[in-house]
Amino acid sequence: MTAMTLSIPVIETARLTLRAPQLDDLKPMAAFFETERSHMVGGPRDAMGSYTSLVSRLGHWVLNGYGLWHIVEKASGAFIGWTGMIFAPAWSEPELGWTLFEMAEGKGYGFEAATAARRHAARHQSLNGVISYIAPANIRSMALAERLGACFESEAELLGKPCQIWRHPKLEIAA
Repeated sequence: MTAMTLSIPVIETARLTLRAPQLDDLKPMAAFFETERSHMVGGPRDAMGSYTSLVSRLGHWVLNGYGLWHIVEKASGAFIGWTGMIFAPAWSEPELGWTLFEMAEGKGYGFEAATAARRHAARHQSLNGVISYIAPANIRSMALAERLGACFESEAELLGKPCQIWRHPKLEIAA
């Protein structure tokens, strides 16, 4: 049997590679989703829930033509989180999302990765001026949203949980 190949672009930044989710990412994803840290992004989950999340990411690319990239730190080759565009039935519009594993926080990787994902989405996927859903207790994500130029728009609910909607500014796109 031959594995299906998806056309998911690779994005390179100074310190990071944003690439397609891979089966080798499952173990670190499962470790993350077993922790309480994951409650901001739909966790905790068991191993099967992590696997479902991984394959759903690939399916999202197939169905929508965009999705989440997995972030790899170039210096170490470590998979450190994910960023990209999410749009599922419960979402009011496409969202720029991000998650970093604990060991990657505080290094500017979230800003670097989310900036690259947002720029790509605006230029190549017609997704500009998007939102981010942020849990009310997620102060680090609010700070990153502000650093990205986003502004608080409203209180909302997503998947039965309270959240805030933060609006990102539209990017100027050269023709």
